[in-house]
This record gives sequence, structure tokens and C-alpha cells, in this order.
Amino acid sequence: MREKKRLEDMLANEANLMRHSDDISAYFDLAREGESVDADLRREIDSLRQLVDRLETETLLSGENDARNAIVTIHPGAGGTESQDWADMLLRMYLRWAERQGFETVLYDYQPGEEAGLKSATFAVNGEYAFGLLTSEIGVHRLVRISPFDQAKRRHTSFASVFVSPEIDDSIDIVIKPDDLRIDTYRSSGKGGQHVNTTDSAVRITHIPTGIVAACQNERSQHKNKDRAMSMLRSKLYENELEKKRAATKKIEDSKLDIDFGSQIRSYTLQPYRLIKDHRTKMEVGDVDRVIDGDLQPFIRAYLQMRRSEKQS
Repeated sequence: MREKKRLEDMLANEANLMRHSDDISAYFDLAREGESVDADLRREIDSLRQLVDRLETETLLSGENDARNAIVTIHPGAGGTESQDWADMLLRMYLRWAERQGFETVLYDYQPGEEAGLKSATFAVNGEYAFGLLTSEIGVHRLVRISPFDQAKRRHTSFASVFVSPEIDDSIDIVIKPDDLRIDTYRSSGKGGQHVNTTDSAVRITHIPTGIVAACQNERSQHKNKDRAMSMLRSKLYENELEKKRAATKKIEDSKLDIDFGSQIRSYTLQPYRLIKDHRTKMEVGDVDRVIDGDLQPFIRAYLQMRRSEKQS
């Protein structure tokens, strides 16, 4: 069903691109005939640009888990009410971003702060490429502003950490392609006498991509030995996939432990000037209200481009 939806989305995107292209061509034809179409043409070009930017961003998502749903956890840093309020602002920002993307969100856990904000929050973002898009947000976010909780109106610096993990399905579908198997038969080395095996009934199956081997010689029938060996091979491949998932989970957890305050990935400065800067990509946006209201696409796109460049180098 997921593959079916992905293909349907691809067809819909192609149809949208063609429609925008045809409409723009039609507006140019009307302009040549003297019609006033400036406003309509500009609106159509802006709409096409947004669609192309979104599709180009999706081409940057090639990680194994990028297409999965995302689980997001937000924790305030040191600083009491200041950081708790900042964490709540981040929660609102991500929920607004998900709404802009047409994603579904489910709030799993919310621990409110004593005076304002939150102590922790965990929520799911369900949608195509939700995890891949939100990987740009993993890390520490720093806010500089005049505190609304400080009667002296002093400038405060607050921190909050964001951690994102893919939603992993527990089911593992083991697909064994016949072309990936090498099946060897040999004479079993069983007991002598009446139990001696005079035919090549023993079976050894090698799964070529992984090098995993399963063999059986207990049955007198080659057919039964093959069935037993295939059953063992399937179990070994299942365990191999489980080990991969355990390794992936450990890698994600290790990255979570690396997040410490003082190593912020992005700074949000509201006073004395207004600027949001990503310290990894050097992307800067002056319209801070637009970003805090959920427009994260410039930062997400810049991060994914940086990630692809690092992989290519």
C-alpha cells in the first residue's frame, strides 16, 4: 500500500507539473495578444516554484529510513521557565510545519512546566518522508530574546534539544529471491549399515548477498532436506535483519547521547536584532516570525543538500 501511494503521488506530481506548464504557456499567449495577465502569471509561476522546490527536496531523501514516519521528542535545557517556554515554542513550530506539509500529528506525551512551557513532549509526524525531512532538526536549538518572565526586561539565552527517530515497523518480511541462492547437494555422512545413504540427498543452501549458509542432511529425501535448509535459512536471515535493526537503533541512540548544550545547531535571535542562523549550513533567515510559524523549508533543504554533498565527497 505504501508503494502504491508513492506511485500515485508521482503520477499526481507529474500531472501538476504539466498543468502548471500549460497554464503558464497559455498566459504568455494571452500576453502576446495584449491581455493583462501579470498578476495571474506571477501567481502561477510562484505556485510552480513551490511545487518544484518540494519535489527537488524529495530527491535529496535517499536514506534507508527517510520515507518513514517520525517520532519527535523535545526537552528544555537548563534555565527553568525560560527554556521550558522555548521548548513549547518549538513544539508549536513543528506542529505548524507538519500542518503546512499536510502531515498528521499525534501528541503522545506532554509534561507541562510549573509556570509556563513544557518539561518534555513527544509526538508523531505521520507522512511520506517525515523522518527524512526532520533529520535537519536533531540537536540543540538556542533562543536569544528579551524575557517575558523577567520584570527587568533583560536579555536571556535559552536552550532546548530536539531528537527525531524513524517509526520502525516491527514486522520483517523476508523475501528470498531464487537468483540469490546457490544450492549444492552432496552425500550425507550418516551412520553406516542399513542407514547408509547412497544418494546425494544432503543439501547446502548459500544466500549469496549475505554469505549465510544453511545445510541439512538428516532426512533421507533430498526434497525434505531442502525444505529444512530453506526453513533454517529463513530464520538466519530474519535474525540478520533483526541485528541490522538493533545496530541502527544503537546508532540513533548514540547520536542522541552526543547532543549536549553548548553545541547548538541553530540560533534564533529576537533581540537586539532579528535573525535565525543554522550553524551547520550557514543558512540565515531574517523573517523570524515566518520560521517560528512553521516555515522550515529553507533550513531543511539546505541541510539535505549539505548531507548529500558530504556523502558524495
